[in-house]
Amino acid sequence: MPEIIDLSQDIYAGMPVYKDLPQVEMSIHNSHEEWDGIKNPTTKTAAVHKLVLGEHTGTHVDAINHMAKQYEGQSIDTMPLSMFYTEGICLDFSDKGLKELIYSEEIKKACDTAGLSIKNGDTVLIHTDHYRKHFNTEHWGHGPGLTAEAARWLGEQKIAAFGVETMSPGVPKISNKEIHYICGEMGFTHYENMINLHTLIGRGRFRFIALPLKIKGGTGSPVRAVAVFE
Repeated sequence: MPEIIDLSQDIYAGMPVYKDLPQVEMSIHNSHEEWDGIKNPTTKTAAVHKLVLGEHTGTHVDAINHMAKQYEGQSIDTMPLSMFYTEGICLDFSDKGLKELIYSEEIKKACDTAGLSIKNGDTVLIHTDHYRKHFNTEHWGHGPGLTAEAARWLGEQKIAAFGVETMSPGVPKISNKEIHYICGEMGFTHYENMINLHTLIGRGRFRFIALPLKIKGGTGSPVRAVAVFE
């Protein structure tokens, strides 16, 4: 039997979201008591929840049209499913501190240390341990991130995507906006808010799956990201 490792955050009301993105709201829309015809029940058991959330909630993928206005037509529903069903590797940058940058030379060194290479079409996951250290604390929004040149180097390797544990792929006000532009220009994407990446270190290559919702015109989507070891 394959081993499947969950790489996605829970989605719940009040969870941390990036800057001014929509807050997550969750309420009981229909109850079993209502469906059973019970009048004025003392308790309500959820049969259907109502969710209010943004496309970029929790563990999610960015669509190309999120990167810049010139990519307006490249929404999440138009992106090939092959981008979300790839081989994957995970590289260890758990020594990085708050707001520290990750450079392409460090990615190359991490590959050498792990005995891994980046192949055409891969998803490259960046383990910084920021989730376990700082999730839902005052430092959650201050994680390490890639430099713009590291993102461009990854794009030159013809990857499908890279993924990070933090709320943004780069460090805000330093490299984050430029990384989005580079992804749009070069036609690859990234995942944010990943978890359990520490469990992938030292285990080599795996199957990576993170299918988005088919949101018409969507700028991104929450995903249930997993790593599969056969």
